[in-house]
Amino acid sequence: MTTKMFASDNNSGIHPAIMETIARANDGHVPAYGGDHYTTAAIKKFKEYFGEESEVELVFNGTGANVTGLQAMVRSHQAIICTDGAHINSDEGGAAEGFIGGKLLTVASEDGKLTIEGIRRHLHNIGNQQRSQPKAVSISQCTEYGTVYTIEEIKEITSFAHAYGLYVHMDGARLSNAAAHLGCSLAEMTVDAGIDMLAFGGTKNGLMMGEAVVCFNHELASELKYIRKQGMQLGSKMRFLAVQFERLLTDDLWLDNARHANRMAGQLAESLAELPGISLTQPVESNAVFVSLPKAQIEKLQEKHSFAVWNEGKDEIRLVCSFDTSREDVENFLADVRKSFS
Repeated sequence: MTTKMFASDNNSGIHPAIMETIARANDGHVPAYGGDHYTTAAIKKFKEYFGEESEVELVFNGTGANVTGLQAMVRSHQAIICTDGAHINSDEGGAAEGFIGGKLLTVASEDGKLTIEGIRRHLHNIGNQQRSQPKAVSISQCTEYGTVYTIEEIKEITSFAHAYGLYVHMDGARLSNAAAHLGCSLAEMTVDAGIDMLAFGGTKNGLMMGEAVVCFNHELASELKYIRKQGMQLGSKMRFLAVQFERLLTDDLWLDNARHANRMAGQLAESLAELPGISLTQPVESNAVFVSLPKAQIEKLQEKHSFAVWNEGKDEIRLVCSFDTSREDVENFLADVRKSFS
């Protein structure tokens, strides 16, 4: 393959600064399970961004972050409202329902966003013992279609949900990309906007591995560490998770990485939109480009490039840029797209 993959930002390597900090932490012995000074420093960094009252638990992966946070919010007879394309519904192997025992109530969405009307649709059975009782709403920022909720949209959802006694969870696997797009702080679209529980992503933004559960609701915080342990997400050598986040949240590395990935996606989308027979299917608001092109061209491009066919019925593909995607990578892909017309 002549270019980097556009299949997923999970396919990218580790940012050099993150690799260096892991190596520096690999010195001597320190207390296990988060009792070390590296973890203390990482949690301090999180609190600088999200506030001193936030509760932070580091975990291994995004599914672990989502399930840990949701399990603190929902009991087995209760339900979580989300879009049909939400990662917890479509890409986590039923982990949320499997571990929590509750039910996912889905809403169809063309752009990945959940709306108040979509939430309202699942509220007519509150109090009916025959039906799973809604207790949480889960939104993704960015969405699985790369779209970004505005701060106003998030506030509308949290206000509506809280009025009905529902918690609001945010899958923030690409939260940094959303902040880069909106030009806002991490707090403005989470704790300040009324989010109760956040899964904060690191793996897709330059880390080797690691996500964080960040809780803003004191009612939910006390059980998190026990849920994390029972869910097999407590790292014994926690320092190697912690140092990655401490470095990511220093000197705006998280933001620089996200801005670069977004910028590469924007350049890719702009050039693709100029070509005949190719159309963008979603606005490009983060590091993902969704585009429709003839099936024959898709097959030809797949001979050299790795990307996801998102919707076969619409001949829609997804192209994802990363912190290490270069202008050359974009140009190489575009050159092969142009050749595919012949």
